[in-house]
Amino acid sequence: MLPYHSLQEAEAALRRNLTVAETLWFNYSAHKSDYFLFCHNIFFLFLIFSIVPLPFVFLEIKRLAGFDKFKIQPKVRLSFDEMLRCYKDVMRMFFLVVGPLQLVSYPSVKIIGIRTGLPLPSGWEILSQLAVYFMIEDYTNYWIHRFLHGKWGYEKIHRVHHEYTAPIAFAAPYAHWAEILILGIPSFLGPAIAPGHMITFWLWIALRQIEAIDTHSGYDFPWSITKYIPFYGGSEYHDYHHYVGGHCQSNFASVFTYCDYIYGTDKGYRHQKKILQKLKEELTNGVEQDGGPYKNQSYKSD
Repeated sequence: MLPYHSLQEAEAALRRNLTVAETLWFNYSAHKSDYFLFCHNIFFLFLIFSIVPLPFVFLEIKRLAGFDKFKIQPKVRLSFDEMLRCYKDVMRMFFLVVGPLQLVSYPSVKIIGIRTGLPLPSGWEILSQLAVYFMIEDYTNYWIHRFLHGKWGYEKIHRVHHEYTAPIAFAAPYAHWAEILILGIPSFLGPAIAPGHMITFWLWIALRQIEAIDTHSGYDFPWSITKYIPFYGGSEYHDYHHYVGGHCQSNFASVFTYCDYIYGTDKGYRHQKKILQKLKEELTNGVEQDGGPYKNQSYKSD
């Protein structure tokens, strides 16, 4: 709750006129508690989990020719009922785990110093903090993900998420309840290290989940703006991880590719890419697949 009773009082305290964004924020949040503002995350996550996957669901059902060529695993198709069942499972975990976790984690948000008052952060401040949050989450998530691919971690927890060897958008948050709790730690570390405004925190939670949905969409569109983000993994990168399955020791990073490159856990993926590129070139040049060059070659990937 803001410590000002009027716009004039807020402007007097800041010694300047409020910006349009600050005026809107004052009108909305002045008489709302910080706890209520924090709990907006629950509503945002519900909308993101329910609405953002819908375009991919439409493409999966309609199989439009213009978009079908961008399907990463075109031979795998899920029915509407199967996708709906996935969504129901996600919503069950949302109401039993995600929502309650948000409700009880407010004290930690206050301790680290996420603020709700004026002035609002600048655009550059928001962008720089979001970049830091993504980098921290990606690095810590990488190591937790590697642990979850150990024998105990996979059999007891992570195998649930890998039930979808050809991921779909609704399956991005589909996971064991323990994994939801564990992977909440990397998401919280960034704001804990570089705390910012509640609006930045909202954006961080929303963008991270939207990114995860895109990564699990099963489609790789060449016009995606993420293609211009340095070291960004994307849907094709993570799809390989699901395709290989429980024995996969490649592509652990959640967002970027630098951790897998530095620690050598992208070798299987890069080897597979080289094989596919070679096959594509040879087929383009008129080489038949069942001819001599293919019979004595081994195309194993890590």
